[in-house]
Amino acid sequence: MKQSLETEFTAFVAERGPVLLRIAHALTGDPRAAEDLVQGALAKAYAKWPRIHGDAEAYVRRILYNDRVSGWRRAGRQREITMAELPERPGREPDIAERLALRQALLTLPDRQRAVLVLRYLEDRTVEETAEVLGCRPGTVASQASRALAKLRELVGGDLDEHSWSMEGSR
Repeated sequence: MKQSLETEFTAFVAERGPVLLRIAHALTGDPRAAEDLVQGALAKAYAKWPRIHGDAEAYVRRILYNDRVSGWRRAGRQREITMAELPERPGREPDIAERLALRQALLTLPDRQRAVLVLRYLEDRTVEETAEVLGCRPGTVASQASRALAKLRELVGGDLDEHSWSMEGSR
């Protein structure tokens, strides 16, 4: 017997909600704003749940990114002072000062560069997938990622690389 749509949606939220919240937190840098972002995205997805075919998580992630980018546009260039949770570097335990410096440096990046880093390195998406989610060209993604990483290296030191950003177990 087929599960009811509500039961199916509830199971999806229970299974994938923590990953969606982690992504939203990386985008917003604020646990409360991340919860609000996820809640809004899930409300939109629930309204369209019977028509969502294929990868429901990809659909909800796209809502997260679109809502966040829309929020940036609405807010203009006003910047919140928040701290994003970043994954630790594999192979060694970073010290607290290093982690704080990286978090602070991340917050100085323009919104689009920060979104590119989250998609490319936290979510481990391809350049093409990132471009599709953000509604831009792959060349724009590559240049934004390059500029963002260069700026972070300048601010926190030259040993920062793409592998510092991987988020294991998110897919």
